[in-house]
Amino acid sequence: MALGTATPSYELRFDAGRICLDLLATTHPVERLDSVEALCAWIGGAGLVPDGTALGHADGPWLVGFRELRAHIGTLVRHTHVPDVPSYARALGLVNDLARAATPAPRAVPAEGGGLTRQFADPPTCAGLLALVARDAVELLTDPVARAAVRECEGDNCPLVYLDTSRGRRRRWCSSEVCGNRERVARHRRRAALARA
Repeated sequence: MALGTATPSYELRFDAGRICLDLLATTHPVERLDSVEALCAWIGGAGLVPDGTALGHADGPWLVGFRELRAHIGTLVRHTHVPDVPSYARALGLVNDLARAATPAPRAVPAEGGGLTRQFADPPTCAGLLALVARDAVELLTDPVARAAVRECEGDNCPLVYLDTSRGRRRRWCSSEVCGNRERVARHRRRAALARA
């Protein structure tokens, strides 16, 4: 499958502020990485590969690899204050191991109509793409400023994690349009119910 061509529409989100956090968002409200096609759509939407990159060689092990990485990143992001927990040490080891893999080598090539576009010198491998996400997680977890801006959504039943880059660092929800709007509607209904009572 080549990205940039007709692909199924998946309800994927890319608004968490980091690629590794966007990967975490693929679990809510249901499993979003439920097929190789969905994974390929996520890889393209996250910008891991240039438009038009063929991922026809992606298969089931790719899906397993990205889901496993997602679980380990979730452990590291949500449990930074308990590094002595065995699952934390295991997750940290796996993310570090994946981050060491070779990544796809980009190159600039002439584009139709002028300018340059990014392509890979060779087809991307699963290990290379996992390395890109794992390195993003390592950078996030080791940057004290970025790490301090990681927030968990305050929306009811929303486990999403995002990078709060708002002025004043007062963002409360993963999305003002989704969880924020639900909260405002619920608050309005509570006020209306109290007024009727």
